[in-house]
Amino acid sequence: MTTSEFKVGDHVEWRHDGSKTSGVITEKVTSEIMFKGYVRHASSKEPQYIIKSDITNHLAMHKGTILRRVKKQRVHAG
Repeated sequence: MTTSEFKVGDHVEWRHDGSKTSGVITEKVTSEIMFKGYVRHASSKEPQYIIKSDITNHLAMHKGTILRRVKKQRVHAG
């Protein structure tokens, strides 16, 4: 999968601290930006993605090479 296949609204997962984490892409970044105190070197050839975590609602930023598109799981109450 190439990174250009991801778009805002895609549900993705990635590995974090030995377990899988998932969330929804909220922004595709194609230029250098400051994110959580660090300069992130994104470009149109190597974009990075801001993702809102399903569990914590925190924002993370990752390269597309570590992301995998998944279907969002429905949570059943009761």
